[in-house]
Amino acid sequence: MTIAAESRLWFVVMFVGQGGLIGISRQFHFMAASVREIVESYNPDAPLAEACTPPVSWYFDQRILELERKTVFSCSWQMVGRVEQIREPGQYITCEVAGEPILVVRGNDGVLRGFFNVCRHHAAAVMTNPEGRTETLRCPYHGWTYNLDGALVLTPEFGGVRDFDRSANGLIPVETAISENWVFVKLISEGPSLEDFLGADLTGQIRRSSLGKLHWMERRAYTLNCNWKVFVDNYLDGGYHVPHLHRGLSSIFDAAKYTIETGERFCLQSSPISTDDKTDAQTAAARKGDRALYYWIYPNLMINYYEGVMDTNLVYPRGIDRTEVIFNFYFADNSASAQERNLASIAVSERIQAEDVAICESVQHGLASRTYNTGRLSLRREAGEHLFHRLLYVDLKSGLSNEGSYPPY
Repeated sequence: MTIAAESRLWFVVMFVGQGGLIGISRQFHFMAASVREIVESYNPDAPLAEACTPPVSWYFDQRILELERKTVFSCSWQMVGRVEQIREPGQYITCEVAGEPILVVRGNDGVLRGFFNVCRHHAAAVMTNPEGRTETLRCPYHGWTYNLDGALVLTPEFGGVRDFDRSANGLIPVETAISENWVFVKLISEGPSLEDFLGADLTGQIRRSSLGKLHWMERRAYTLNCNWKVFVDNYLDGGYHVPHLHRGLSSIFDAAKYTIETGERFCLQSSPISTDDKTDAQTAAARKGDRALYYWIYPNLMINYYEGVMDTNLVYPRGIDRTEVIFNFYFADNSASAQERNLASIAVSERIQAEDVAICESVQHGLASRTYNTGRLSLRREAGEHLFHRLLYVDLKSGLSNEGSYPPY
């Protein structure tokens, strides 16, 4: 290192102080390793009784996040909305998946279609509202207009342009499918159908339940200063943290009868619900029924169900240490007379979410410690977390081997 470089480094160390030095030294360590080395440092073949969590670099290295966007979030089916939002011709929704702007619209022929929400002229978003109804898809930048099938039908002031094939400049499609009352998209056309991705076991369980009979009430968003995987890890620890962190929720559970079931790409955690004189009254009023069901669907969808009450959670990485979680709340009774009760239920969910936000941000801070690299998993509780890590490894490894589609590492 040159004297000038040493001086710059010494200035940075003196400026940021002891805590910052730890972060800088860890970042230098991550940068010294290739992404391939980071991915392959995890052992997916270790049984749960011998398994460790992925190394902390999976939670801090920007290159891992980029690889996740190109594999985990591009190859999986992502829930983007509800069927009721796009039931009629011309109704549409917009969203973002793996950093890509997406548009889903119901055609005049009744067919649901998904597209990259990117104008073929100069790349502006064609539809800019979260949802709505339209007769055509018109870009607000230069007025290029597409029909509801995605075909380009109008290019203002484009006369005289040579070698331009309008038919080859329609919106680029993405795979779109429906399961129950939810709309899903997948950015990469290869891979399983939505039905195969979810699997017969999971789809059968959902169809036999009352999940599809509940009515949407509202959407709320939460931002956490942690890697998205920290939030998923927390969800999948098999109720391990519930007695310690969620005292109200724990008061209606029997921890000894808490069960964890794993499928090919999902995990179901479940607990019987019971109340006594030690039960938290607010939680008991909002969480009724025989059992609580907590479904996780790879990689970032959770469904929390109690009798007459459900919320879905979508977990989105917004940066290497920043996560957005979108909650959608559903109830069996959405009438005006039920509003107060439903809002009380949402308040219980918000209290639990606040507790999770605090612990997830604490974990993210702890992962940066020079003393931590990986941790062990509970054989009794953390089978779902183990499944999550192994599925991540498969996707990340596939990105490394696909040299035609991904940059070299």
